[in-house]
Amino acid sequence: MSSGHRLPGMPGAVAVALPDGVFAAYAPIGALETPEQPAGDVGRGLPRWRVAERVGARRLLTTLVGAVAPTGTGHLAVGSRAGGQPYLPDRPDLEVSLAHSGGVVAAAVHTRGGAVGVDVQEPYPVGDALVRRCCPQGAVALLRHDRSTRDAAVARIWTVQESCAKATGRGLGIRPWRIPVGPDQEHGWWRHLRWRTLPPTGGTPWSCAWEPIDDRKGATP
Repeated sequence: MSSGHRLPGMPGAVAVALPDGVFAAYAPIGALETPEQPAGDVGRGLPRWRVAERVGARRLLTTLVGAVAPTGTGHLAVGSRAGGQPYLPDRPDLEVSLAHSGGVVAAAVHTRGGAVGVDVQEPYPVGDALVRRCCPQGAVALLRHDRSTRDAAVARIWTVQESCAKATGRGLGIRPWRIPVGPDQEHGWWRHLRWRTLPPTGGTPWSCAWEPIDDRKGATP
């Protein structure tokens, strides 16, 4: 699968291939409308728009897995671990991640079983304090930009920080805003994770972080 690959049955969805057997996909919820819903809990008692996001993200994930790591037949169930991380009960060989924001959903799968995290964030107005918190080293430069440019940059930085946090399995518990990401940085490393910002489709930033795998030695340093 090359960058920008279209997923079958989802004309608005785009999937990208990353190193180490990692694949990520992004789609507006409207591209995922289907009479069927993926098996698994999607959040009983939540508002309808929130349920639509969760259903859409799971539909995107199961379609992505079917395209890059097919096996068997039938629909994949998507479960949630105690900490809230998604997983595939029927595919313990895979690690997965989900995200949704502002009518856009994203999914990622690590086909070699390493940790993976994906995040998408619709830009929204941010104050000076949040700019300094998320990007302390680049805050001075960011604060010189017009508000829309600044908001988009902070959203992109946050997707990197959150995708790394998700890949650790601890989420906000690691205080992701402390993860260093430069305002113009498009790829890098944090601890044992590799990360990359991905081409925004429709203007909504998204990023993926994953654990590189060396088939001979296990996780690469």
